[in-house]
Amino acid sequence: MSYDLILKNGTILTSSDTYRADIAIEKGKVAAIGRNLPADGAETIEAREKYVFPGGLDVHTHLDMPFGGTTTADDFATGSLAAACGGTTSIIDFAIQSRGESLLKGLEAWHKKAQGKSIVDYAFHMIAVDLPEGRLKEMDQVVKEGSPSFKLFMAYPGVFMLDDATIFRAMLRTRENGGMICMHAENGGVIDVLVRKALAEGKSHPKYHALTRPMTAEAEATRRAIALAEMAEVPLYIVHLSAADALKEVRLARERGLPIYAETCPQYLYLSYEDYERPGFEGAKFVMSPPLRPKGNEKHLWEGLRQNWLQVVSTDHCSFCFHHPKDGKPGKELGKKDFSKIPNGAPGIETRMPLLWDAVARGELTPNRFVELTSTAPAKLFGLYPRKGAIAPGADADLVVLDPRKNRTLSAKTHHMNVDYNPYEGKTVRGAIEEVWVRGRRVVRAGKPVANPPHGNFLKRDPRSN
Repeated sequence: MSYDLILKNGTILTSSDTYRADIAIEKGKVAAIGRNLPADGAETIEAREKYVFPGGLDVHTHLDMPFGGTTTADDFATGSLAAACGGTTSIIDFAIQSRGESLLKGLEAWHKKAQGKSIVDYAFHMIAVDLPEGRLKEMDQVVKEGSPSFKLFMAYPGVFMLDDATIFRAMLRTRENGGMICMHAENGGVIDVLVRKALAEGKSHPKYHALTRPMTAEAEATRRAIALAEMAEVPLYIVHLSAADALKEVRLARERGLPIYAETCPQYLYLSYEDYERPGFEGAKFVMSPPLRPKGNEKHLWEGLRQNWLQVVSTDHCSFCFHHPKDGKPGKELGKKDFSKIPNGAPGIETRMPLLWDAVARGELTPNRFVELTSTAPAKLFGLYPRKGAIAPGADADLVVLDPRKNRTLSAKTHHMNVDYNPYEGKTVRGAIEEVWVRGRRVVRAGKPVANPPHGNFLKRDPRSN
C-alpha cells in the first residue's frame, strides 16, 4: 500500500501509551502505525530521538473579538498561524450573540470571520448574553449546527452577565438538546461594587484589577454554578479557573460524583499577582479575568492537574497590544487612568504547549498527562474525539514533532502572535516544536511556519449522547 508521508522511528505519545513506531499518513488521515512501514515512494521524515504526539486542541480562544472599545489584535489569520507554531492544530473560539439578536446571527458572524483565514481547524462555542424564555429554543438549532456548547457569564454586569434564573433555564435546555454550559464563574455584582469603591478612592493602578476581584468571588460563583448544574442535572464546564478556593469547590463536586469539569490556563500556573506590581503601567500587560493570584496559589493548580480535578489546560487567548496598537486598534493604554478600562486579556495561543512541555521536562507532569490535558481530554469533552486528540488509524493526521534536546526562549521578538509583548518574555523552556501537520498538510517546518494557503476547516462537533 502506498502512503503520502511516513514519520519514521519517532517516540509516539498518547494520553495512555508511549512507544516507538512509524506513522503513515494518507489523504489527511493516519493510515497505519507500525515498525518498518514500507515507504514505496512516500515522503519520509526521520523522527528518531524525537516525540510525536497529537496536535493540541485549545478550547478557549478569542480571535477578532470586540471588547471594551477595541478589538483583539489577533484575528483568525494571525491567531491560527501562532497556534500552529505552538503545536496547536485545532481551536474552539467564541461566537458572541448581540443583545436583542438571535444566537444564530452571532454564530454566522463568526463563521464569516474565520472562513478562508484559519490555518488550523476551528469550532465555536456560543456566548449567550440575552436569553428570554422565547429564545431558549434557538439553543437547539445552535447544537444542530455543530456548536453544542454555550458560554454564560456570572460577571460583567450590563455586558455579558446573566442572572441565576436565566442560567438555570439555559441549563435545563441543554439537558434536552445535549449541549454543554461553559461558565465564567465570578460574582460580578460584588466585583462591580469593589471596582466602583476603588475608583472613588482614587485607586487607578492596574493592580487594583486584581484587588477588586478576590479569590472568594470566584469560589462563591463556582459553588453557585455547580449547585445550579446539580439541580438541573447537567454537566458543567468551568472556564479559566484560577483560584485554589474555586478548585476546592470543583474537587468536592467531583468527589460526590457530579459531572463537573474545569480548565485552567498557563498564566495561572506561571505568573502571579507580583506581576501587577511591576513599575509604571507594566502591570496592565497582565490584566485578565480572573486575575493573576498570589504566589503559591499555582501549587494547588498543578496538583489539580495531576489529580484530574482539572481536566484541561487552555489559553483564554485574548490579545491586546501594550505600546503599539496595530491596524489602528487601541490596546491596554485605554486604561492608563482607570484600571477598569484596561482591555481584559493576554496572549498565549502560541506558548501553551511549550510551557506545558517544560512542565514535563521538570517532572511536574508526565508526558502522557501532557497529551491528555492539551489534546485528548478537550477533544472528548467537546465532541471531537477520536477524530482529534488521538494518534490512531482513521484519526485526522494532526501531528506534532518535538525535539526534547533543544531549548526555546519565549519572546515578543520571535513569536507569531500579533502583539508587541509576551507575558513570559525571556523564559527559556525545554523542548522545541519542530514540525506540525494539520490533516496531513505540513504547516510548520524546522520550527518555522510554511507558506501554505489557509486550509483550516470548521469542525462540526457532536452533542452529548447522554
